[in-house]
Amino acid sequence: MENWKTQTLFDLTHTLAAAYLEHFPYPWQALSGIKDLIIALGPQLPAGEYEERMPQVWVAKSAEIYPSAYLGAPCIIGPRTQVRHCAFIRGTALIGADCVVGNSVELKNAILFDGVQVPHYNYVGDSILGYRAHMGAGSITSNVKGDRSKICVQIGEERLETGLRKFGAMLGDGAEIGCNSVLNPGSLIGRGTRVYPLSSVRGAVPAHCIYKADGHIVSMEER
Repeated sequence: MENWKTQTLFDLTHTLAAAYLEHFPYPWQALSGIKDLIIALGPQLPAGEYEERMPQVWVAKSAEIYPSAYLGAPCIIGPRTQVRHCAFIRGTALIGADCVVGNSVELKNAILFDGVQVPHYNYVGDSILGYRAHMGAGSITSNVKGDRSKICVQIGEERLETGLRKFGAMLGDGAEIGCNSVLNPGSLIGRGTRVYPLSSVRGAVPAHCIYKADGHIVSMEER
């Protein structure tokens, strides 16, 4: 379980949520408090760098928001981030610096660390994406089970109860998700790991690995 702790998956120097996340041994434990975190952080942001464009929607002055993007409250959008045409930020989204939220992307109850790219047709819900993580076109986090039951994290032979009915994925720093992949509820992707396109991922994929077809996982050193 050590590999899936908050400070193992993420470099917390790359998010405004650092002090908040430090309180949780495992990052999915932080999902239920993201809304309150954003509401508390927003008024503390430097006025010279951010503006409150509408109630509880704080946008860095250097961010680029395309005209057709929707920004739902509460949310924070960091410096130099692009939110492109038809992006739908439903609310409860903390988006870091130098991110890309692309066309027709939907976000809700999510933290995106600095440098994250979700550039084309992605859905990210009830998830945390680490520093410079990238989701290829059409890849999504599936955050609810078909039977609406509570989500377990599957780590090898161990099943860890989360108590959550909505939990998408935790992507470690530098994770790369291939196009049109689905990260099933409760997925954990280690730092620097790559997921092949068209994958359906369940459970935990260790750091610095490649997730291939049919769930075959190899370490990058074994290639």
